[in-house]
Amino acid sequence: MRLTVAQALVRFLSRQYAERDGRRHRLIAATWGIFGHGNVAGIGQALLETGARDMPFFQGRNEQAMVHAAVGYARQSGRLSAHAVTTSIGPGATNLVTGAAGATINRIPVLLLPGDTFATRPADPVLQQLEVPEAGDVTVNDTLRPVSRYFDRITRPEALIPAALQAMRVLTDPVRTGAVTLALPQDVQAEAYDWPEEFFAERVWGVRRPRPDRAELAAAAAAVRGSARPLIVAGGGIRHSGAGAVLAEFAGATGIPVATTQAGKGVLPYDHPAEVGGIGHTGTATANGLAREADLVIAAGTRLTDFTTASATLFQNPAVRFLGLNLDPYDAHKLAALPLVADALEGLDELRGAVAGYRVDPAYAAAYGEGKREWERRVDAAWAATDEELPPTQAQVLGVLDSLVDASDVLVNAAGSLPGDLHKLWRARSTDQYHLEYGYSCMGYEIPAAIGVALAAPGRPVWALVGDGTYLMNPTEIVTAVQEGVPIKLVVLDNHGYASIGGLSGAVGGEGFAAAYRFRAPDGSYSGEPLPVDIAANAGSLGMAVIRAGTVRDLREALTVARSATCPTCVYVQTRTPDTVSGPPPAQAWWDVPVAETANRKEAAQAREEYDRQAAQRRRHL
Repeated sequence: MRLTVAQALVRFLSRQYAERDGRRHRLIAATWGIFGHGNVAGIGQALLETGARDMPFFQGRNEQAMVHAAVGYARQSGRLSAHAVTTSIGPGATNLVTGAAGATINRIPVLLLPGDTFATRPADPVLQQLEVPEAGDVTVNDTLRPVSRYFDRITRPEALIPAALQAMRVLTDPVRTGAVTLALPQDVQAEAYDWPEEFFAERVWGVRRPRPDRAELAAAAAAVRGSARPLIVAGGGIRHSGAGAVLAEFAGATGIPVATTQAGKGVLPYDHPAEVGGIGHTGTATANGLAREADLVIAAGTRLTDFTTASATLFQNPAVRFLGLNLDPYDAHKLAALPLVADALEGLDELRGAVAGYRVDPAYAAAYGEGKREWERRVDAAWAATDEELPPTQAQVLGVLDSLVDASDVLVNAAGSLPGDLHKLWRARSTDQYHLEYGYSCMGYEIPAAIGVALAAPGRPVWALVGDGTYLMNPTEIVTAVQEGVPIKLVVLDNHGYASIGGLSGAVGGEGFAAAYRFRAPDGSYSGEPLPVDIAANAGSLGMAVIRAGTVRDLREALTVARSATCPTCVYVQTRTPDTVSGPPPAQAWWDVPVAETANRKEAAQAREEYDRQAAQRRRHL
């Protein structure tokens, strides 16, 4: 069959499937694209010729945002279906780097198809070519190598066949998945070749569920049976494996409490007796108290990042041991853990059988149960609004939203102070309600990711929660939501700046420097009046329906309208500073942000004293 490289690639992608547990999913369900001279005559023409039935297409506005949308879709699809993203060469391609890094860090599949400079080099240099005198084969697309799980440059038509097959293998690998990049020189995209028919046959890629090694399982069971104060730390691997129900059965049978990372929150519903909330710097007092005294930590499907471990200060029991249940041996061995290398669902299921009859002491269960109830009272206090005619605090915004949603709603967030408040306070009702991108915590993720989530879960209310700083970084995909009729619900909380970094800056001696969105004061600092930026008007100018909420009462009405809206709708609210009554509890564990070791300003000197005190608690678990 004679086709161009681009035509062959699109045809090939339309015939790839992923399968797990007997259920088949189209692997590349759609392609996002922005066209320029690097892909308009190649991939662009191929998509036009193939047609929307074989390869659905979405027109993006920003290359980074297109990757975020694809990531949102793939995560909501359980990593069993993904999107491709095509761009022109030069800036279009390099704009993919941030999104690719987020996909790879979070282990979410996305296929990147950036245009590249000429393979045949008819002129040297061409437009947007990076000249590297000592390396003629380097292009700007090489910036994607370190943030891709697989990278190849297709310099000959026949090279597409092995590269495309390798790309599909990596996209469906539950350990190695992430961003996959096939860089496509613009001349090669348009070159014709006689392709073997077998290349276009339907192909099914199985997603593995490895079972645990018998010796590792026996050692893991012995560790559980020998523990008095065990704690499960559940991460995103539980979600990706679809192991929430098995985890609930395991926790129910053993009585072992379950704390969750940002990626794992929701794998147990908030009202499950063993669920004790988020862990680490943004976690609950209950979970962190259990972590400090635990003699066995079962790290299940988590990368054990610094937020989770409180920068290696959280697990303080001198006798603490770790059990690493993870599909990736690299993660399973962290903190010198006993490894249990397996799929989370298979590993938990077999471990449950291996420890049959084991249950924690009733006094331990009663103690963490009371801690859980006490934390829920603190959540209620943070959400309470005694005067509904006042502007809401950020916590009260979450409280009003909590009162209106059910298990079908999905919340999307990534950056600012909202991840901390959500991890501490949000009551997740379903496995996929809590959609936090906190592996990369990328500002600008929320709006495009919400579109991807909504495409993967049509009919479900999808909320993008953003601060004004995040909104101003990347609002352009609002236009895409309007164009495609995707009824995302955008909630903008305006606090006139980078509130999260402002708070962190104050804690580490930075005094909030350059964190507020304000005019300059006479002394040159950004401490004047707030800037007259009208975010609500901006969202409206991009085509959204906009509702302004000035008070808690207004907010309740606005969110109710937005939830039932059939078009993209923005609720805009200016939040007020939390007082001693309403506001989330402060951090329940430390996070290592180095403070100036020497400084003339007293704020920095005082912050360094606190830093040294906290850092002294750091442990190396060997």
